[in-house]
Amino acid sequence: DIEMLVRDDLAAAVQLGIDYAALHGDGLSNAPTGIASTSGIGAVYAGGAANNGTNANGAALIWADIVKLETEVAVDNADVGRLGYMTNAKVRGALKTTAKVAGTDSRMIWDDDGMLNGYTPWVTNQVRGDITKGGSTDLSAVFFGNWADLVIGLWGVIDITADIPDNRTGTVRVAAIVETDIALRRAQSFAACLDADTSA
Repeated sequence: DIEMLVRDDLAAAVQLGIDYAALHGDGLSNAPTGIASTSGIGAVYAGGAANNGTNANGAALIWADIVKLETEVAVDNADVGRLGYMTNAKVRGALKTTAKVAGTDSRMIWDDDGMLNGYTPWVTNQVRGDITKGGSTDLSAVFFGNWADLVIGLWGVIDITADIPDNRTGTVRVAAIVETDIALRRAQSFAACLDADTSA
């Protein structure tokens, strides 16, 4: 029973690692290159900013940002397939309390029916909420795209090994290793906003 508990915990940790790498892997030191680090994806800057330097410390998301994420994919004729948004719980909370049209709209960006701009959004805290930009260190990411174009290749099964690094204490170290790679079939199938401020 203990062995299966440890195996399940290790498998869950590996799965979370793969998910995180698919979103935010930097491609360095043989790490996979995730969506956020892939050249050619659509770029959106929070607060309606025209470019990365306009909002030096990030900004709160507005309705136009959500629409622009979709538009960045659509203008490249890539708005087909398993389309949807993905973000973290902090962004969801912020969008549930942000009006679509400030001062005149009682409808929130994140609709009461759970939809976001007509799509079913996914929420996972594998989406970073600790991005640094300027003086901010807690900015969040929002992705939109055709998730069928995110390819995760696995070679073999999870390899679990154990050794005893310290014979004096009898401590056993257990490691899980999996060979995987991640790629986008088309970079244009995705767009990302990496500077959403949810602190306001």
